[in-house]
Amino acid sequence: MDGTAQTARQIQHAPTTSNAISNAISNATTNAGQALAMRAPLPRLTPTQIKVLRGVHSGLLNKQIAFDLGIAEATVKAHMTALMRKLNVRNRTQVAVLAHTLMLQAA
Repeated sequence: MDGTAQTARQIQHAPTTSNAISNAISNATTNAGQALAMRAPLPRLTPTQIKVLRGVHSGLLNKQIAFDLGIAEATVKAHMTALMRKLNVRNRTQVAVLAHTLMLQAA
């Protein structure tokens, strides 16, 4: 059996249910978050940075976080920049993954 036929066979027998896909994404997210969390001890975050982190974890946009906290969207962006710097991550997705991991560890 050549490589193409073998790959096609694997695809045919691969689970395609939404639960299997969801579980795979969840496992990848958890593993990525654990890798990020293991980088270094967590820095001290301000109370507002923690609230912004919770908003990102909930999937809210900066505008929604700003409305909920009663602050300007530019202020949320400044807190996001500070969070990324303190958590040593490069983007919002990494912040969300790390927040998810931290929430799981705290539970």
